[in-house]
Amino acid sequence: MSSPALPSPSRRRPALDWRVRFGVLALIWGFSFLFIKVGTEGFAPFQVTFGRLLFGTAVLAVALMVKRDRLPRGARTWGHLTVAAFLLNALPFSLFSYAELTIPSTLAGICNATTPLWGMVLSLVALSEDRPTRVRAAGLGIGFVGVLTVLGAWQGFSGLDVTGTALALLASFSYAVGWIYVRRTLSGTGASNLALAGSQVGVATLQLAVVTPLFTSLPTHVEVLPLLSVVALGALGTGYAMLLQYGVVAEVGPTTASMVTYFIPVIATAAGLAVLGEHLAWNTPVGAVIVLAGAALTQTRTSRRRTPPPTGAAPSTTSATSPGPTSPADPAVPTSPTVPTSPAEPAVPAAPTSPATTPAARHP
Repeated sequence: MSSPALPSPSRRRPALDWRVRFGVLALIWGFSFLFIKVGTEGFAPFQVTFGRLLFGTAVLAVALMVKRDRLPRGARTWGHLTVAAFLLNALPFSLFSYAELTIPSTLAGICNATTPLWGMVLSLVALSEDRPTRVRAAGLGIGFVGVLTVLGAWQGFSGLDVTGTALALLASFSYAVGWIYVRRTLSGTGASNLALAGSQVGVATLQLAVVTPLFTSLPTHVEVLPLLSVVALGALGTGYAMLLQYGVVAEVGPTTASMVTYFIPVIATAAGLAVLGEHLAWNTPVGAVIVLAGAALTQTRTSRRRTPPPTGAAPSTTSATSPGPTSPADPAVPTSPTVPTSPAEPAVPAAPTSPATTPAARHP
């Protein structure tokens, strides 16, 4: 008598419902801006970034060992990963850390939400298959009106620090450039998403290991709260959150998973107000809503009409449209061939989904 077949591991449902994991992911990435702010109270910006990447790499390395996954191969792939690590990790993480020396974490989180706007502008130039539509063009215009509203442009930028705000916007722009680069260079490498993500974050850690000693000195004393913030920023925001994200994407698809993007600035704002006691002028939350509305419109896709099958032909089981991922970081969130992340988080290469997908925003 044969024993009953055991259920396939791939069919086992996770212990937690995807909605719970989705909520945890949004909380982690939303609080990343708070962690950055607290971290810079005890460490230099480059040190915050280095610690973040170091602890994030440690978590991803453990996951790679547990899954017995192999690192990517080929000098060309590693060359592209080095550029991606700079554009999607080392540079924007450092810019956000420097920005939050002079601007509140709430504003940094809102600036992070502009990544889909930059992504659309760049994709129209760099990706020939992306064609503008009236709705997407309107979304772009609305989004940038929202940015001007957040900044209080009509009243001299509401007393905001122009340099810090510019650094945060530049960080979001860097995410968009990085996602375009990854989409054009790192699809079809044959390596798993986890292997590419771990390698990219690891390379970024090495980049900061070289830069940090050149521009900073060891702190004379280490405060507990900033240290815990950096550990949480890396282990949770850059390591564990990425693993959560992969699970959600695998279960419900990149389009649904990328909706986490629109929760990040809300949570970042709530955390800054409730925990850090930051103050917001009326135009900041109003502008944030306008930015998110514009960002959502830039990610719309025109549906294709389905062609009726020939008489007698078997009905097709596939959809005529293939909606690609939309996003915030981690951010953070990217698209094909990248898995959506928070602008607070790194974009990492993934299997291509739809050729119509464009980069979008996940992460501090």
